This record gives sequence, C-alpha cells and structure tokens, in this order.
Amino acid sequence: MTELTNFPLKSRTPPTWAPQALKDPNALLADQAYLEKKAANNALEFLNLWSSGEAPDRWLSSVAAIAKDETQHLALVLRLLEKRGGTLPRTHKNPYALALQQLVRKGRGPEELADRLLVSALIEARSCERFERLAEASEDAELSRFFASLVKSENGHYRIFIEMAKKIVAGEKVSARWRQLAEKEGEIIEAQPPGPRVHSGYK
Repeated sequence: MTELTNFPLKSRTPPTWAPQALKDPNALLADQAYLEKKAANNALEFLNLWSSGEAPDRWLSSVAAIAKDETQHLALVLRLLEKRGGTLPRTHKNPYALALQQLVRKGRGPEELADRLLVSALIEARSCERFERLAEASEDAELSRFFASLVKSENGHYRIFIEMAKKIVAGEKVSARWRQLAEKEGEIIEAQPPGPRVHSGYK
C-alpha cells in the first residue's frame, strides 16, 4: 500500500470505500464527468465577480487555469467512459456538494465569497483524496493510471482556492473558518449513502 497524501481534511476515507465505489466503474466515471463539468463552471463563475482591473492579483489567471484543467479532465473522462461503453445520464445530483454549499454565509459580503472559495477547496481536496484511494484500489490498470493522473494534476487546486480566500478576508479568519467547515465536511461525507460516486459515503 502506498503512502497517501496528507490532505487537510478532518476525516480520511477508509480503504474499504474504494472497492465498493469501483463495483460499477462506468457509473463512477459518469458521476465524475458531471463533477468535472461542475468544477469548470464553478471556477468560471469566479471570473465574473470583478470589473476590469479590479480583481485581486492573479485572481483571473488562477481561476482560468483551474477551469482549463477541469475542462481537460472532463474530456478525458468522457473519452474513457465512451471507450468502455458507458453512457452519461441526463441528470445528476450531488447531495454532498449541496450540503456544503448550504454552509455558505449568504449575504455577508466578503465572508460569503470566502466561504464559497473554501467550500470549493474542500470539494477539491476530498475529490483528490478519493482519486488516490481509487488509484490504489483499482485492479484495472487503466483506471488506476487515470485516477493517479488526476491526483497529480488537481492536487494544487484546493490550495489556490484557499489562497484566493485570503485575498478577500484576513488569513487568520480564513484558517479559523476552514477548520469549522472541514469539521462539517467530515460529517457530511460520512453521512452520504454508499455507491459508485466520487463523494459517496462509506458505511
């Protein structure tokens, strides 16, 4: 067993999760395709927050780079899904992400934006942790290499979102809020039902 990355999460996914999620690889890949699409759209939404010349330093280039990565990963996962004879459902729900978004302090100006960025960071960190588990557990060499490549490519995204939050509110407030949200995230991910999804539960 390889040593896994120490992501800044309050809980770690147990090794027993991945074999369960991998029981239906095509359903797992279809779920991931929607997650990559949402991640790209989410990054692009942060482009529209500022008038020309008013964005914090490196803000626009950072979110554009994340959106580019996520779009490329969407193309890769769709290609793999098609190669394996899978199909993409017309609709998709992610109760894990929805529950996290409900923690955002709406109507609080900079605090609301910082929360949105930190929620994005938590989703990225959890996704990368799950990709590591999947790469480690998959007996399918192609899938294992694919998930490992995603970890390598996406591992820095959560750090970028945290640094962006620190451009909005004071760093110590961001750190304190991160601890609060990470605690809640651990409870939310554990409460999810099991199944072939990146953000499924593990009971």
